[in-house]
Amino acid sequence: MKSVKSISLLLAGLLVTGLGFSACSLDENDPGGFTFENMSKTVDGYETVLNNIYFGMERSMYGNRNKADFMCLTEAETDLWTTPRNKTNTSENYFWWFAGGSPNTTYLLNLLYSLYDGIGSCNQALRLIDLPDYKTDEERNAKAAEAHFMRAMYYYHGVEQFGGLTVVDEYDTEIDSTAYYPERTAPRQIYDEMILPDLEYAVEWLPVSDDTRMTRPSKKSALGLLARCYLQATRWIDSEADKLPYYRKALECSKALIDDCENGGSLYNTYMYPSFAEVFDTLNNMTNREALWKHAYYADDSYNGSSNNAYVLSQCHLYFRCQVTAIGARNTTAESYTSYEGSVNGVFMPTWHLINLFVQDDGTLDPRFEQLFQNEWIANNNLTMRNAALNMWDKNTAKISSKKINVGDIAIHFVMPQDADRDEWLKCRDTIPTIVADYADVYDDANHTVVMTHKYRNPSDEYPAEGNEGDNVFSNFYPSLTKYNTTNFWVGDAEKLRFGNRSAMLLIRMPEMYLIAAEAELGANQDGAKAMEYVNKVRARAGAKSLSGSATIRTILDERGRELCGEFQRYYDLARTGMFKDATYLEETNPTLAQFWNADYILRPFDTSTFLPSINNGADYQNPGYATGLE
Repeated sequence: MKSVKSISLLLAGLLVTGLGFSACSLDENDPGGFTFENMSKTVDGYETVLNNIYFGMERSMYGNRNKADFMCLTEAETDLWTTPRNKTNTSENYFWWFAGGSPNTTYLLNLLYSLYDGIGSCNQALRLIDLPDYKTDEERNAKAAEAHFMRAMYYYHGVEQFGGLTVVDEYDTEIDSTAYYPERTAPRQIYDEMILPDLEYAVEWLPVSDDTRMTRPSKKSALGLLARCYLQATRWIDSEADKLPYYRKALECSKALIDDCENGGSLYNTYMYPSFAEVFDTLNNMTNREALWKHAYYADDSYNGSSNNAYVLSQCHLYFRCQVTAIGARNTTAESYTSYEGSVNGVFMPTWHLINLFVQDDGTLDPRFEQLFQNEWIANNNLTMRNAALNMWDKNTAKISSKKINVGDIAIHFVMPQDADRDEWLKCRDTIPTIVADYADVYDDANHTVVMTHKYRNPSDEYPAEGNEGDNVFSNFYPSLTKYNTTNFWVGDAEKLRFGNRSAMLLIRMPEMYLIAAEAELGANQDGAKAMEYVNKVRARAGAKSLSGSATIRTILDERGRELCGEFQRYYDLARTGMFKDATYLEETNPTLAQFWNADYILRPFDTSTFLPSINNGADYQNPGYATGLE
């Protein structure tokens, strides 16, 4: 394996020390006598050092939009999501593979910081693990297992985003940076020699824990991530024969958790809620029994403010809401921001494909749709609409019952074709002040995309300006994912809407193990019937109709979309299952994105502002298709 010992040299220009601390932190050899070795001789001191293995994750990953938009990096540029209204905005880096323009090669600098800062912190913790006076080897190994788990997690995301990386597996500073030429190790080799062994160690030594455990992994966390990583490693293997051992191990790990779950959870404390509604119930959030691994950011009056930006750490609650403030009856206040419904416009819009994944073969909706998506918003501001606004929203001004929407009234209602009261809503939509957005106003079944223009039923002299067709204002409103809705906030500065989201993100859930088992069964044994059994267990819990026949990769991918949408995985799913090999799949599921497909852009660019100029072989280190900044 091509590896180096010094994280500080790999990222010399990034001010990363390799110790898991930022550049302003204490150096290893402090003139006052402080050393990490001395600090680590006590259990409390060592565990202070160990805590830094989580800093890289909190800095730029899971829910954090301050340094790098990790939700976008793992969910956008897929079949499930597009930009609000499917329009050009400032997120082309994340949603549309640069929208045909020149690639931005600097936007992931902070992600690179965080990955290697986290890896360096794990290496430091492992280097010092023999120093503290733990009473038993079991205690000591359990702490080492945390570092192994987190190091695997950092490398997993690094490989899936960038491809080959320079492996840093020890701490050392005795390298001549003037003659430093870091080499990249191939993804499969990183899985084989770093990620999978680290997780095997974590499975062996991490403790079984109760449901209050937060952020720190437990044995079931490690086994779940190991199952995921054995499956994901197949992305980097061309030969189907060579993939077989990975499929078999993915099946073995996922089945171990499934068997435990179905037999009461005595080995690993696994559990799957009997009803889907319980999974994202806020009452179950912090001690969620279904979560194999969960993370919540901590924020209170003793730990907040500009030093750690507590109010921007988890912003998952802001991602998926429709453009609710497009109508004046909805505005953003401290009260509305911290309500479960929320009030800030989101950055993710469900694609036509995601919405239609929830339509079952008989035309009815999968019950998860109603439980996951919000389709109605109540006014929190009194609004009297002028005729120009009524005309814009396609109201019949001669027959309108009222121009007022009062606080507590329905301000926005989105109508699905399956809604029992759809005809009633459509019959009165022109004559009531509520903005009624019909599915057909927003989604185009013929072209599998978002409707960009609106044909007016009640054209006026004011709107639209020419003819009966204008900009589709109704595409502001669409079903909005509620997985991250919460009222669990720390108040930083209410006037500036600075609230720290303290709710837990469910990073690995038990149903994923069934879907891993299904895909692994298909890969290892070509047993589509058995794979369908696993899929149908997930559907049965959700109250969805069972599927018949043999499962295919597409069957499993579709079910992952329904169950796991918005859970930091979809980009990796499409890459693993071959849906990025060309534009064919996206032409069917997200045609807007398909037009920007470029094989080179599936991997992310290495930073050209600081990183590549800081190494001697920067011109050769960059991924294909991107500038190096050294031309």
